[in-house]
Amino acid sequence: MKVGLAFGSSIAQDGASVMELCKRAEAAGFESIWGGEHVILPDSIASKYPYTADGKIPAEPETPIPDPLIWLAFAAAAAPSMRLGTCILIVPQRNPLILAKELATLDQISGGRVELGLGVGWMKEEFDALGVPWERRGARNDEYVEAMRALWAGPHAEFHGEFVDFPPATCSPRPVNGNIPVIVGGDSDAAIRRAARLADGYFPGEGDAQRLSALIGRLHQAAEAAGRDPAEIEINAMFGAQMMDPAAGVEQLAGIGVHRIMVPAFFFAGPGGLERMEAFAEQVVPAAASA
Repeated sequence: MKVGLAFGSSIAQDGASVMELCKRAEAAGFESIWGGEHVILPDSIASKYPYTADGKIPAEPETPIPDPLIWLAFAAAAAPSMRLGTCILIVPQRNPLILAKELATLDQISGGRVELGLGVGWMKEEFDALGVPWERRGARNDEYVEAMRALWAGPHAEFHGEFVDFPPATCSPRPVNGNIPVIVGGDSDAAIRRAARLADGYFPGEGDAQRLSALIGRLHQAAEAAGRDPAEIEINAMFGAQMMDPAAGVEQLAGIGVHRIMVPAFFFAGPGGLERMEAFAEQVVPAAASA
């Protein structure tokens, strides 16, 4: 089992702190580091955040949320062996041709270390502010992924869909290995179906092991219904409540088929945080490696 440091950008924003976080996380044994995304936080949000009981996002207006791709480009140089991921990128808010170029460029300069964790978004107010249609964002997302994969596959690609339409064109550079792994985030039925159809990985937000196991079971059923081997889809899981007993948490999540635990960096915010991170890794990384 692998150990990723999720939401690394939540605790380090200036160059010196990003450099220190990435170097120390890499040395401690984290195999990947991840950045999250919101372009803006509107002053008034009626949309329900799906991962809290009260539906409120756990952030204040001034909570720093750096652009994940720019942040990860800096992290790529700071930690040359760690994989680089988004958790998550709101793909339907972005132009897919520009995003294909950005991701491929990051993948090239990092030596093929990028993973695209994506979601379709939950905050309508953010879509409205960006001038992006809220309706049918799931279908838009799926077509964007298809179009990006066409551009990454080789030169002279063309695509003709409902949301994306372009004649033969070449987008260069392309990913080192010809593609970038796609990880679908979300706990909804639509997210499970999306992961089963098009994903290389799945990242639900659920932290309870029993409910997470049920989600994984539903994903496997959906993958089989889509004609895919469920083993093709890597399971990433949030390591939240398991922080109370990390060794037992590793064993528990390994037992239900998790391939990578995602440890939220905000557990290591504040004074002495990086020392706590290193102590945590000393205990958990070897246990995960043998799980």
